[in-house]
Amino acid sequence: MTVPRSWERGTLRPAHIVLLLIAGTAIVRVLFAASLGLGIDESYTVATGRQPQLSYFDHPPLAWWLAWGGARLLGTEAALAVRLPFIVLFAATTWLMFILTRLLLGERAGLWAAATLNLAPALAWTSGTWVLPDGPLNLALTAGAYCVAAAVFVDRSRGPLWWLAAGACAGLALLSKLHGVFLFAGVGLFLATSRQHRHWLLNPWPYAGLAVALAMFMPVIIWNAQHDWVSFAFQAGRARVQQIRPWAPLSVLAGQAAYLLPWLWLPLAAALGSALRRGPADDRRWFLACLAVGPILLFTLAAWSGNRVLPHWAMPGYLMLFPLLGAAIARGLEDARPLVKYWLVGTTASLVMIVSAAITLAHLPWPPNAVRGYHTLKNPLEETIDWSDLVAALQARGLMDSSRLFVVTTRWHEAGKIDYALGGKMRVVCLCGDPRGYGVLARPAAEADADALIIGRSLPADVVQRVYAGQFDGIEMLAPVTIKHAGAPAFELSLYLARAFRPSARDLGPKRRQHP
Repeated sequence: MTVPRSWERGTLRPAHIVLLLIAGTAIVRVLFAASLGLGIDESYTVATGRQPQLSYFDHPPLAWWLAWGGARLLGTEAALAVRLPFIVLFAATTWLMFILTRLLLGERAGLWAAATLNLAPALAWTSGTWVLPDGPLNLALTAGAYCVAAAVFVDRSRGPLWWLAAGACAGLALLSKLHGVFLFAGVGLFLATSRQHRHWLLNPWPYAGLAVALAMFMPVIIWNAQHDWVSFAFQAGRARVQQIRPWAPLSVLAGQAAYLLPWLWLPLAAALGSALRRGPADDRRWFLACLAVGPILLFTLAAWSGNRVLPHWAMPGYLMLFPLLGAAIARGLEDARPLVKYWLVGTTASLVMIVSAAITLAHLPWPPNAVRGYHTLKNPLEETIDWSDLVAALQARGLMDSSRLFVVTTRWHEAGKIDYALGGKMRVVCLCGDPRGYGVLARPAAEADADALIIGRSLPADVVQRVYAGQFDGIEMLAPVTIKHAGAPAFELSLYLARAFRPSARDLGPKRRQHP
C-alpha cells in the first residue's frame, strides 16, 4: 500500500489520505460482508441476541446489542444488515488509530499505522467486519488509549476530563469482552514503571475513570448475579491447568502470526521488542508496549496449561503495536529504504489476494472432486454457509406449521446455525452437555409432551436412539436435508421426528442453567 509522493508532499494531508483509505476499504468491506454467510459464532450471536438481555453467557452484551440493533434498523437479519454496525466501528477504529499515533509519534506515523492496520486479516477483516465482540472491543481499546495518552502526554490541564473519557472507553471495552481489563492493566503498568508519570497514581482522576468503567459494567454483574455467575464460571473454567505442555506457546505464536500474516507479524514483534529494549526512558513507545504486552504474553504462555488457546485472543495486544510499526515505516520511507516499499507492496498484494479469493469462493461451488491423496479437501468457507435450505425443506414437508413442534439440536454451534436459518419461526432447544447460551435461554420443561425435530450434521440413528430415546415416546428417521453452496450440494443435515418430549429432572426447574 504505497502512497504517491505528490499525495504526501502536496495538498493532500495524511488525514485526508486516511479518510480516503477508510472510504475505500469500507466499500470493499461491505462487499466482503454481503458475499459471505454468517459464521458459527455470528449465527449464534444473532440468534441468541433476538431476546435483548443485560448480558449473555459467552461474553458481555455489546456485540449482541449491535447485531440486534442492525437487524431492527434495517428490518432484516441478512448478513450485511447485522454486520454493518461492525463495519462502521472499524472505520472509526482506523481513524482513532491515526489520531492516537499522530498524538504520540507524528502525523506520517499515524498514516502508516492506519494503513497497515487495514492489512491485518484478523483485526481488519474478521473483527472489523463480522459479528464478533472483538470489533467494539478494538474500538474501545484504541479510544481509551487515546484518552489516556492525551491526559498524560499532551493536555494535562484537561486531565480530569480525559481520565473520565478513558473510563467510559474502558467501560465500553468491558461491555464488549472481558479483554477490556487489559486497558486497566496496561495503563497501570505504564504509570507504575514510568518515573515521570508515576504521580498520576496519587491523583484521584484515574480512579474516577475506573469508577465510571465499573459503573458501565454493572449490567454484566447484575445479569451474572441473576444467573449463578455462569458467564464468569465459564471463562474461569478455561484457565484450569490440564497438563503442562512446554512447547505449546510456540504453536500459539505461529497461530497468531498466521492470523496477522507472518510477514506483518514479524515487524510488529520487532517493534514490540525495540520498545521493550528502550524501556521507560522512551515514554511514548513504552506506553504502547505496556498496553500490548499483557494480552500477548498471557495468551501465549497460557498454552502451557494444556488448555486450548485461540490465536485471536492475543489480537488486542497486537492492535497497540501498529503505532510503533507506523513510525518505523515512516522512518524507513524518509530514509528511502527500498525494502520498506517492497514490503508494503507485497503485504498489500497478499491481503488483496486473500480477500478477493474469499469473495470469489463465496460465489462458486466447491469442486466435489478436489482431493489430496485420499482425503477430500474441505471448503475453507464451509462454516460461512447459511443453512437457509433447511427452511424450504421443512416447509415443503409441512413441518413448520405446528405450534407444538420444536427443534432439538445436539451441539451449541449447530443450534446457532439452525436458529439463525429458521429466523425465530421455531423454538430451538440444545439438549447436550454444553449448550452455551441456549442453556440459559431455553426452557425445555415448557416443551413437555410436544413433538420435536432433532436436527444436526452426522447424526447416526443408533446414536440418536441411544442418547434421546429415554426423553421421547418414539423417534422416526426422516430423509436428510441437503444444504447447498452456490447451487451445489455442500453437506447433509440428519433429520428425525421425535414424539412426546419428556423433560429430564435437570430440565424441570423454572429456567435451565448450564455450567461449564
